[in-house]
Amino acid sequence: MAELLLIRHGQASFSAEDYDQLSPTGERQSVLLGEWLATCSPAPDLVAIGPRVRHRDTAMHCLHAAGLSLSPMPLHGLDEVDHLELLARLRPDLAAPGALRAAMKQSDDPHRAFQRLFVEALERWSSGAHDAEYSCTWATFRANALAVLKTLGDHPSRMIWAFTSGGPIAVIAGSLLDVPPSQAFRLSWPLVNTGVTRIRLGSRASTLVTYNTWPHLERIGDAQLVTLR
Repeated sequence: MAELLLIRHGQASFSAEDYDQLSPTGERQSVLLGEWLATCSPAPDLVAIGPRVRHRDTAMHCLHAAGLSLSPMPLHGLDEVDHLELLARLRPDLAAPGALRAAMKQSDDPHRAFQRLFVEALERWSSGAHDAEYSCTWATFRANALAVLKTLGDHPSRMIWAFTSGGPIAVIAGSLLDVPPSQAFRLSWPLVNTGVTRIRLGSRASTLVTYNTWPHLERIGDAQLVTLR
């Protein structure tokens, strides 16, 4: 059977003007992942990436550290939800450039404040009650992520590494576990940056083998490397 590793991107730049770039911690996480995969996983026949800079750069650092020179295949279904759009639809006052970052800076705990807002925005989006307001509905996002699973499952490669974000990983894992679609995004909350989800791809059905593991970070013994955002 073929295997698929769904890999969440390294830590992005939460407090920076441009979130979609790896932080120094994110770069190190990606290198550590590549070094670990080089010793603990068969080399991939195929590498797939989402369209974001953080997907591409996580793959680049990981592959380089693993001593591999494969050219990744872009797949739109590995893209993350547009969190800025979701938050702007929930809170129009956050739509202006820099407004979200300014609002988070006013909080004693910006990460917790963002999480509360994001959960509320996701619930509004995934309810389906406001579909006309979004450029990509929850149903379309879910269908795109599941299409990736089929595309990769139909591919002749025996080992696939796919670099993506928490949303697609949660959707795919949720479908394999028969989680109600409306609850699937809850699976994304504990996902660690560069955490690995392993799926066995079958001709009839695919199986979730492990979810959100990070031995490449645990073995270093530095808790600062284990990040959620």
